[in-house]
Amino acid sequence: MDYYAGQAMNGCGFWCKTEFYAGTNFLGQSPFGHSVQNLVHTSKRTTTNALFWGPRKAVERPDTDLSLGHFTLTGSGSEGVSASSGKPQKVSVSVVSSISEVPSHDWDACNLDSTGPEKFNPFLSHGFLSSLEESGSTAKETGWIPQHIIAQDEHKNILGVAPLYLKSLFLSPYQLCVFAIGLTLLIWLCSHSYGEYVFDHSWADAYYSYGARYYPKLQCCVPFTPVTGQRVLLRDTPYKDQVFDILVTAMKNLTDKFQVSSLHVTFPSESEWHRMKEKDFLQRIGMQYHWKNRNYKDFDEFLMDMKQSKRKNIRQERKKIAAQNLTMKRLRGYEIKARHWDIFYKFYRNTTDNKWGSAYLTRGFFHDMGSKLGDNVLLVVAEEGDELVAGALNLIGGDTLFGRIWGCLPRVYYPSLHFEACYYQAIEAAIELNLDKVEAGAQGEHKIQRGYMPVTTYSCHYIVNEGFRKILEDFLVRETAQVKHVIKLLHDSGPFKDSAQ
Repeated sequence: MDYYAGQAMNGCGFWCKTEFYAGTNFLGQSPFGHSVQNLVHTSKRTTTNALFWGPRKAVERPDTDLSLGHFTLTGSGSEGVSASSGKPQKVSVSVVSSISEVPSHDWDACNLDSTGPEKFNPFLSHGFLSSLEESGSTAKETGWIPQHIIAQDEHKNILGVAPLYLKSLFLSPYQLCVFAIGLTLLIWLCSHSYGEYVFDHSWADAYYSYGARYYPKLQCCVPFTPVTGQRVLLRDTPYKDQVFDILVTAMKNLTDKFQVSSLHVTFPSESEWHRMKEKDFLQRIGMQYHWKNRNYKDFDEFLMDMKQSKRKNIRQERKKIAAQNLTMKRLRGYEIKARHWDIFYKFYRNTTDNKWGSAYLTRGFFHDMGSKLGDNVLLVVAEEGDELVAGALNLIGGDTLFGRIWGCLPRVYYPSLHFEACYYQAIEAAIELNLDKVEAGAQGEHKIQRGYMPVTTYSCHYIVNEGFRKILEDFLVRETAQVKHVIKLLHDSGPFKDSAQ
């Protein structure tokens, strides 16, 4: 969870969704200073691809399911399975416009087989993704059109799935009202990369300058969720490597079929990231902050690994909670009632409304998700007397506590409550549940002094236009070097004692 990018110090900051400021600026720079736009202007081009929007028109999504063809499983190969062993001979790949068209037990079996129960990722479950769709959070009206890829054998057994979305142009009411500011700014605001957290707004701006249209595009991800996980979910079969290749090829074929500019796979596993490089995807890295459980017995034992000044600061922050007559509670599964979701939705809207962000999630999403995910949901709440005043939503995976969303009542401020609800309560919960880590998302160097250290995240980008692909490739070499340098510097100046590093 990104407990939302770039806020944190004002008491209502986690994941506040000022996304279109966080990753780029009006000059088309990356978060680390390099300008894709400059690369466009300095590159030599002998042809003009298009005037302004470009001649390529994205294909409208048909109402019926879309077939992406049939593939033959080949030989024994490295998987050691012969044709005579009874394995399927054919794999058909299709696109479905709703996850409801895939039985939940089939989708979840692919998800569970991809990681094993010890690393189960709740964001990739049928329950979480269907809650997004059924609540209207991912829909044509919001610019997230489901286009999930399904691989089946000749007996209709599902062998693999991939969550995929067509990102169409979408204007929120706020974006519409800025038309008078100017056409260039409007184009920039219309670009629909919201809810992805791998910032490519500057890419879109540069793509227009290059003479082509960047949107619509295809996005393989969990919407509004910067959490690393498998993106191609496979049943555990001897031929799963072939099915992986088939599904990735099918996604690339869909990019051509829809005549869109690009296909982006965001927050994949590191192994998928490496494999997709072999399939003409550009590689990009980013940075998040995670807390690592070193087999701590309790929170105090964790504090003893910190440098004295950091340990003192955390203890002082935690003391402020009781001094403000606040009570912290961790609610899980059935303990979370409908009234909790109703008030938490108010917290969520207060966060997004205050930060010029987009309220991606509907009220119904929280109710649906809470009902479907049960004990995988952990809601941290702060009470003042009998009144709920703030909360932080977390999901529990096989070995990880995932921070998700933070919010509080409007026009209130409780010093250090944000840190307590989002960071310290999460650490205590992870220790109690014997989880390996807490993922607190991207951005916010303030997390480091509270024990959350930088880790590398990954994304893969298939760019159709060869000329622009080369420009981005050059840009990513420089950006990658800077990200690695920043991660090293942050680790070297970390909050832990040398003996605990």
